Amino acid sequence: MPVKNRFAELHDDITAWRRDIHKNPEILFETHRTSALVAEKLRAFGCDEVVEGIGRTGVVGVIKGNSTASGKVIGLRADMDALPIHEQTGLEYASKTDNAMHACGHDGHTAMLLGAAQYLCETRNFDGTTVVIFQPAEEGGGGGKEMCDDGMMDRWKIQEVYGMHNWPGMPVGDFAIRSGPFFAATDQFEIIVEGKGGHAAKPHETVDSIVVAAHTVTALQSISSRNADPVDQLVVSVTSIESSSKAFNVIAQRTHMKGTVRTMSKDMRAMAEQRLTAIAKSVSETFGAEAEVKYYLGYPCMVNHPEQTEFAASVATKISGSCADAPLVMGGEDFAYLLEERPGAYILVGNGDTASVHHPEYNFDDAAIPAGCSWWSGIVEERMPAG
Repeated sequence: MPVKNRFAELHDDITAWRRDIHKNPEILFETHRTSALVAEKLRAFGCDEVVEGIGRTGVVGVIKGNSTASGKVIGLRADMDALPIHEQTGLEYASKTDNAMHACGHDGHTAMLLGAAQYLCETRNFDGTTVVIFQPAEEGGGGGKEMCDDGMMDRWKIQEVYGMHNWPGMPVGDFAIRSGPFFAATDQFEIIVEGKGGHAAKPHETVDSIVVAAHTVTALQSISSRNADPVDQLVVSVTSIESSSKAFNVIAQRTHMKGTVRTMSKDMRAMAEQRLTAIAKSVSETFGAEAEVKYYLGYPCMVNHPEQTEFAASVATKISGSCADAPLVMGGEDFAYLLEERPGAYILVGNGDTASVHHPEYNFDDAAIPAGCSWWSGIVEERMPAG
């Protein structure tokens, strides 16, 4: 099952959809134009059912095969939202909106799934039901969870679910995947150190919150170096430090730190939260200060299911000739919520030698479209073969 000829014929159309979406990026749940475009096309393709407003601005399309005797139902998910980044590509179809850009390739994901949906509506060469899922707010908004909380999985009786993401640095159209933990849990924290401010010439009369914060940053690194098993993955990063003092000669009363914790297991996640809180409070106490810790649980670790991963890799291998072992990724992905609800798998498709995702010069490579569309449709036709 190499790249399907139909996607060569549709390539120009799908590219045009992608570039239109790229030109008109929308952030988080504000995907009103994109969602309307998706719903319009799904109806034009002949989907048996199209429902808008799932997970606020998500869209679901239902495509029934020539037979549904198998009773199988497979979900295919693409994300639609952009990032709050000012584009610097200089492309003719660059973003028309300041500080909004498709810097992660969700425009490509949406266009590829639309292309697959058109093909599946035309052919219906499968025994079962395909549910195409277009999700808002992957970039930090938890749109996948919102759609699941809206009852998407039960409403359409989805049994398995599959997702895909483009990957700069991999040859265009190649694939990579891994079973088990794949993308990290992404938590955030704030630490507010309350000391005693005063004149910088009289430090002995103060409790310097900046000194306390500096020691806290150093101590937090012991979580990964001394509390975690060295073979486990854990990242603790303090990414912002801001004090209440803006003067050269004032010792700050208060210092505010922010950061992120990335883990690959529930046990490691719980340990990191407990140790971070204990360390922050005890370091402050040592210096005579107080620490307030706020810990925010973000996306859970995204875990591919073994059987579905093997199947997804087999489909990819038939398209490109091979499917590589993907590395662990310490970034987050809210497809994790869908994989907590149903078995499934998430795969990477090569985007070539481009800028990295979340970079103002990133651009999705349209040459990847035929491979991506072929994988989506291959998942359906191979998992639910026609009788």
